[in-house]
Amino acid sequence: MSTAGHPSGPVLVTGATGLHGGGVAQALLAAGRQVRAFTRDLGDRGRRLAELGAELVAGDLLDTDSLAAAMEGTSAVYAVTTPFSAGPEGEIAQGEHIIAAIREARVPWLILASVASADRATGIPHFESKWTIERQLRASQIPHTVVAPTYFYENLGDPAQIVDSGELALPLSASRALQQVAVADLGSLVTAVLDRRPEMLGERIEVAGDQPTPQQMADALSSAGGRRVRYEQVDLAGRSGDIADMYRYLEQTGYQVDIPGLQAQFPEVAWTSFADWAQQQVTVR
Repeated sequence: MSTAGHPSGPVLVTGATGLHGGGVAQALLAAGRQVRAFTRDLGDRGRRLAELGAELVAGDLLDTDSLAAAMEGTSAVYAVTTPFSAGPEGEIAQGEHIIAAIREARVPWLILASVASADRATGIPHFESKWTIERQLRASQIPHTVVAPTYFYENLGDPAQIVDSGELALPLSASRALQQVAVADLGSLVTAVLDRRPEMLGERIEVAGDQPTPQQMADALSSAGGRRVRYEQVDLAGRSGDIADMYRYLEQTGYQVDIPGLQAQFPEVAWTSFADWAQQQVTVR
């Protein structure tokens, strides 16, 4: 054990220079964890992580050898996969390489990043690819936990730019609640999970912190920026593909996270509301 009471060895975070992996890596570093950041990008984003104290490791999610080498001596791996470079089949291949590398490096714990509702037969390509990886992981009998976030607040881009434009546009009805979470809060939850290994092993945790409607989001941005932001629904008629399928699911069914139950289970997480997040982001600018 380390002096902080945590298992010795760093936590490897894949996709550490992306939005998701980067948010988790930064939260772990802020909590005093050793972080090994696995990335193909050793440029500006990598350097920023290194300045925060991360150990950078270059590698490829489709290369078992580079993954296993990066995992050597780690206490856990937080694995983020992506379908947006090589498609859903490519994401499944990433998961297969991660599982193979975990076995090779004998890592004691894999925390897999998935997506909320992946287990609900949504038909959304990148939900289905993540669900395939989850099932392969369960069959592998590797000690694991699944963390499955909903939509990120940060998916909107720069809130200040939205305020400047005076318009928020999404492919959702103005009154359709959208469960979502701040990336920083997801990072705090992963930190909490790491502190509770015995009770978290084998668990699947869906993550959301708030569920505003698009109109409430526009109103929150208006309040944060001091000027009116109107909401405009984007028409999906005639559009196809992964993201269009996702928004149709969010419109018709939506994520189904038990937000009060989750917040009671993890009281150490700040659980930032969308309105507070918008205020923080616009003020920071």
